[in-house]
Amino acid sequence: MENQPKAVRDFVSMKVKSIFNNSKKESYARASLAKLRRGIGKNPGSLPDIWEHTLEGLPEEFLSKTGEPTYAEWATYLAITLFALHQQGKDWDKKPMSVSGQKIGEAVRKYAPKDDPSEEAVKRRFDAAVTSDSPEELAHHLRVIVQLLKSKDIPLDYPQLAEDLFRFQFPESRDGVRLSWGQSYYLIRKDTDKNEG
Repeated sequence: MENQPKAVRDFVSMKVKSIFNNSKKESYARASLAKLRRGIGKNPGSLPDIWEHTLEGLPEEFLSKTGEPTYAEWATYLAITLFALHQQGKDWDKKPMSVSGQKIGEAVRKYAPKDDPSEEAVKRRFDAAVTSDSPEELAHHLRVIVQLLKSKDIPLDYPQLAEDLFRFQFPESRDGVRLSWGQSYYLIRKDTDKNEG
């Protein structure tokens, strides 16, 4: 598993960039994002229209041999389809919703900073995502979080999210992902508190 998380991250990074760097440009990007959004809530591989974005180029070691999605297929599929939801209606050049270094905890904290009336409700949603027990449950909670972030134009590092989602599926690394998300959530709070004081 040593190199697999990085390969998952690199694959999602490549796919996000390829949507916007295609020679067909804007119409291709819009059509691709619309197709990908239809994949939200569905299983990886179930929609042939989006295989180009979710399966093409995925390292062979990540491909299912049993008919059930692999951890890598789930992680990349979920990250790419959530990105499509997040980027919907936003100009890629002016408001990219995949920004390197913007961890999920930090993004959630930016949505509802300390003393914001919505802070407690948003934190409950974040906690529900972090304590999920299955990819399907996590996907449900992350979709809600992404819709909140989208409403305030707060980006997320989708390649990093894909890596986190991959690791989250392994019981031995799940708590490490949870710790990382919690650290990024509270780190921004500390920084925000310094700025306010």
